[in-house]
Amino acid sequence: VKDVVGYDALGHCFFTEDGPEERNTFDHCLGLLVKPSTLLPSDRDSRMCKLITEGAYPGYIPKPRQDCSAVSTFWIANPHNNLINCAAAGSEETGFWFVLHHVPTGPSAGMYSPGYSEHMPMGKFSNNRAHSNYRAGMIIDNGVKTTPASAKDKRPILTLISGRYSPHKDADPLKPREPAIIEHFIAYKNQDHGAWLRGGDVWLDNCQFADNGIGLTLASGGTFPHDDGSKQEIKNSLFVGESGNLGTETMDNEIWGPGGLDHRGRTLPIGPDFPIRGIQFYDGPINVQNCTFRKFAALDGRHTSALAFRLNNAWQSCPNNNVTDIHFEDVPITSRVFFGEPGPWFNDLDMDGDKTSVFHDVDGSVSEYPGSYLIKEDNWLIKHRDCIDVPDWRGSICSGHFAQIYIQAYKPANLKMKIIKNDYYNHPLYLEGALSKSTHYQQYQPVVTLRKGYTIHWDKTAPEELAIWLINFNKNDWIQVGFCYPRGTTFSILSDIHNRLLKKTYKTGTFYRTSQMEKLEHRYPSKGYYYWDEDTGLLFLKLKAQNEKEKFAFCSVKGCERIRIKAVIPKMSGISDCEAMAYPKYMETPIVEVPMPKKLSSAQLKTKDHLLEVKIETYKKQYFHLRDDFAYIEVDGVRFFLTDEGIQLVVIDGYNGKVVDRVTFKNSILQGIPAQIENYVNNIRDHSIVLVTSKGRFISRGPWTKVLEKLGAEESFRLKEKMAFVGFKGSFRPVWVKLVNNEDSAKIYQALPIPVVKKMKL
Repeated sequence: VKDVVGYDALGHCFFTEDGPEERNTFDHCLGLLVKPSTLLPSDRDSRMCKLITEGAYPGYIPKPRQDCSAVSTFWIANPHNNLINCAAAGSEETGFWFVLHHVPTGPSAGMYSPGYSEHMPMGKFSNNRAHSNYRAGMIIDNGVKTTPASAKDKRPILTLISGRYSPHKDADPLKPREPAIIEHFIAYKNQDHGAWLRGGDVWLDNCQFADNGIGLTLASGGTFPHDDGSKQEIKNSLFVGESGNLGTETMDNEIWGPGGLDHRGRTLPIGPDFPIRGIQFYDGPINVQNCTFRKFAALDGRHTSALAFRLNNAWQSCPNNNVTDIHFEDVPITSRVFFGEPGPWFNDLDMDGDKTSVFHDVDGSVSEYPGSYLIKEDNWLIKHRDCIDVPDWRGSICSGHFAQIYIQAYKPANLKMKIIKNDYYNHPLYLEGALSKSTHYQQYQPVVTLRKGYTIHWDKTAPEELAIWLINFNKNDWIQVGFCYPRGTTFSILSDIHNRLLKKTYKTGTFYRTSQMEKLEHRYPSKGYYYWDEDTGLLFLKLKAQNEKEKFAFCSVKGCERIRIKAVIPKMSGISDCEAMAYPKYMETPIVEVPMPKKLSSAQLKTKDHLLEVKIETYKKQYFHLRDDFAYIEVDGVRFFLTDEGIQLVVIDGYNGKVVDRVTFKNSILQGIPAQIENYVNNIRDHSIVLVTSKGRFISRGPWTKVLEKLGAEESFRLKEKMAFVGFKGSFRPVWVKLVNNEDSAKIYQALPIPVVKKMKL
């Protein structure tokens, strides 16, 4: 099919219908203005979907955005077709949609075995473009229902359903993977997505995305990659947040607003405050390599960012999401990454995937810290004391070895889970589970730091059955977990391996009770131990991987290693929350197993704007009757100690990040001549960063404390014995201004943007 134009069509322009259509080529074809129609469920818009229920089983309640709403210019029911030099524009939903038929439909029924098209390698997809579409420029996802409506599934045949694409040689999942290659694809001015691609091995090369709400989302599977060992990848590609193509303002244009960089009026993809993003991390593993991000700039009221995470995400977040060799042009350093905050579009930011967001900055081209992990700022399951907060990103730069555990809970399946890392037990993480409340089990998917201890608690009586999956564990990786159960509970615990591809499970070992916690270390292939501390209500297990794992696989080469617990719980037992009894008994001393990487030098940076590392710490130590106080301020590795009791200020030029002054005010000045510090602060140049710390029993009250308000501290604070403060002298208050004060210690580790720039208002 060559040099064909489709215009003002209903449902679809270029349509492969039944599923067996393969080895066809669409070359230099153009489809424009595709509208909904009534013929098939996929053709219908929301209104039609509700009104037309022909072929449905009685009692069917349509879900329009799930069952219908699949209008597309190119509807490709078998991936083994070629699309070259084609363009799709103005579709009511999508430009190019690869949809999967588990079995052939219509006159082609029976032409291939079940699942064939879902594993079929993709044909050539090159030099195509999609613009001005509503849902996406391109989608690889979903299937169509291939069975008639029934009491079990009331939806009519050919309704849109879930589907997973995992290309393998000869469409055989037992043979090697054969990645789907998407090259030279251009997607621009699509309202929602430039592309939403779910795999399997789906790899993009030399692609361009511009002026989309979300440039690209790569997905694998919310509870598990459908094709374990595969990855999604994009390399050598360009993402533009706001191009020079401003669009045209019309009288009824609800999506006209200011641009991020120059504040000029322009069309916006979804709404004036939608958080435009280049790439969304979701599921994983994902590899982003040698990509350029251009003109992504947030406003005060619009959280634009080059890199971000799927909004309102209940699903898993893989620590093997990697970025390498990233380039930024006209992207303020404050807009490189955004982890989200409660408010419009992000809602409460309290879904499980929102809380566990993470990616690996392999070479430091995003964060300036090679080998670091970027995490959500309040996730202490993977955060440690040396992590550096980046308030503009609502994230932290950390180091460590990470993996995941999937905890499947049965009987009941509707509990809230609380997981606590023993070395930061004051910072629990609460998870609700990824699955709907109607399922027979619930699945919790935290990212964890390896070689650490944890406890797990519930908001009601503990589940009778648990299956704990070791995910992204390499051989000999381990964590220790204490599970809370009511007193009087008895246990049956075994280990097994589940091969998801062959759908086979075999038992590998049994766990026996021990009266010695130390015996948990003695794990053998067919034998392990558990320790039941009935006084605290904690059942302890050491979860250790026994087998090797391929690089991008979630599970071992033999299958998924699991521990299964069956508990006989006394009737009428109360809430299984053992936190009060567990700590401080099982607290651990915080140890940073993997030191923080060294920050790139200024000569190694690719952009003029950069992060300034600042550390402020003050604490006291008591040796019987002797007391020792310690305080310092550090700026990019240069440390300034405070020797006298009182406070120290370090002043930094907010334009270039250079230290311009350092001064100490002793207690005698703070108490006797407070005007001295007031005059000093008044004379600091505007646009200066001011770092403050205290030492000893400093004078924490009195007129001098008003200077902290001039530097951005919230009013009506009350200082305690130890104080650390990052402030700013200027006409606005940056998000990173922070005051920490406690009786025994105070600490702030932050990376500040240089130059300091005020975001324009939306």
